[in-house]
Amino acid sequence: MSEDIKRIEFTEEMRKTYKILLPNMLNLHFEILQGAFLGLGYNVELLTTDGRDIVDEGLKYVHNDTCYPALLVIGQFITALKSGKYDPDRTALMLTQTGGGCRASNYIHLLRKALVKAGFPQVPVISFNPSGLEKNSGFRITLSMILLAMAGVIYGDALTAFANQARPYETEQGATDALLQKWIGYLAERLKNGKDYSFGAIKRNLKRIGADFDALALKPEKRVRVGVVGEIYVKYSPLANNHLEEFLHSEGCEVNVPGLLGFIQYIFDNNVEDVALYGGKKVVKLVNLGLRRFLELYESLLRKALTASGKYRAPLPHKKVREWGRKTIGLGCKMGEGWLLTAEMAALCEEGYHNIVCVQPFGCLPNHIVGKGMIRSLRERFPNANIVAVDYDPGATRVNQENRIKLMLSVAREELTEDELLPV
Repeated sequence: MSEDIKRIEFTEEMRKTYKILLPNMLNLHFEILQGAFLGLGYNVELLTTDGRDIVDEGLKYVHNDTCYPALLVIGQFITALKSGKYDPDRTALMLTQTGGGCRASNYIHLLRKALVKAGFPQVPVISFNPSGLEKNSGFRITLSMILLAMAGVIYGDALTAFANQARPYETEQGATDALLQKWIGYLAERLKNGKDYSFGAIKRNLKRIGADFDALALKPEKRVRVGVVGEIYVKYSPLANNHLEEFLHSEGCEVNVPGLLGFIQYIFDNNVEDVALYGGKKVVKLVNLGLRRFLELYESLLRKALTASGKYRAPLPHKKVREWGRKTIGLGCKMGEGWLLTAEMAALCEEGYHNIVCVQPFGCLPNHIVGKGMIRSLRERFPNANIVAVDYDPGATRVNQENRIKLMLSVAREELTEDELLPV
């Protein structure tokens, strides 16, 4: 990093007076997690801005060959700082870093360079990462923060799964979204007050969420089931994927977007596999196996809540998804979304979502290999797999993307069978 681009530390004094902006990725999850951060004393705000102006702003500071997610995140941050809504002298930005080989680990350096060029060199950037890549005296990852974050992930995954399975079949239009907003508001407030993040509280709340969704009146209609996989930001962010889920809902589809918990489990899987492939300390493997088991306990709560009434389906256990990764591409393939992306497509086919949209930033080599590059192999295992790979970048038009998806859906509608019926 050049001398004129220095890292501004987020200090304890800043924590008391600064607003921290978060980029949008998983709107539902992040709305809940926003409450958790507020409860921990961080004045955070989730950015939900949208539109072409964010892309154009990002293009001023990030080369369009670099990474589309980086371009969008940086464009969204700088658009916010230029809006006049925030005081640049009292605003900080937060980014996650995985620490892996993906270019996402370098977003933070691109962002700092862009801030200097845009005239905001004083704005600190906080790295939220589990790897100790950067540290700030005013921001510390604590056990309480980890447990609150895990609660937010589980609640977000559960609500997403319930809502996506209920919305296409609701007899009262808007009932699903109303129930969703009720629970998002309730859980965000509870986490803000330091409540409902223990294992027992999560279990009780998931049971209550399940009861509420079970009470929704649903129609046993035939619907095309569509799974969505891909690079993590484009997969989840409406800004990045041009509101893909909304489009699929408008086409009358039941959508399945694999949850965030699976990606977190994948990270620990890779740590275990690294020791097996390359050697290392056995204690590292044992610790990660223990953490993986800890996450499986949360996963069991989620699966039980979804299947309690028989009206909703739970995703395959992650251990089965992992086996699909082992059988289809190999667990040593772990750059970016790695083997998980291929395994999620196989798992979706097994679950009955054999129509799949694979979203990827143009030029994202790892995802082109484990996504588009594995489609032929998956079709050999699942002859009814109907998969379309869609690129997203500044020059790709929404019309062209949706036309490609519509072509996939036209094939799907021709092949609707009795197994597409919602069990009621």
